[in-house]
Amino acid sequence: MDTGLIFMSIIYAFAGAMHFIKPKMYMPIIPDFLPQKSILNLLAGLAEIILAIGLLFSQTRAISAIGIILMLLIFLIVHFNMLRNKKTSRGIPQWILILRIPLQFFLIWWAYIYI
Repeated sequence: MDTGLIFMSIIYAFAGAMHFIKPKMYMPIIPDFLPQKSILNLLAGLAEIILAIGLLFSQTRAISAIGIILMLLIFLIVHFNMLRNKKTSRGIPQWILILRIPLQFFLIWWAYIYI
């Protein structure tokens, strides 16, 4: 199995687990217009873990990669919200928040190569 694929799976599994371990890290960055922040946080974490596992099996790899791409596109809402809202930026320097946008598109491309 491709080491990049394993690494990607580990990244998303870890990120997903963090939604359960440190929910207070994620809750403030969820835009106010979205309801049920705690449920959305847990669903995002669960989705990341399931998709990470799905990457490891040839039968589910493509659908998991598509799921990751869709998830990353949805997460752009959070990134742009953090850019425009000082409260949700959590003191992260603006230049880092700006760099996260192209990083997001790199992650989308990385998932795309496994479709």
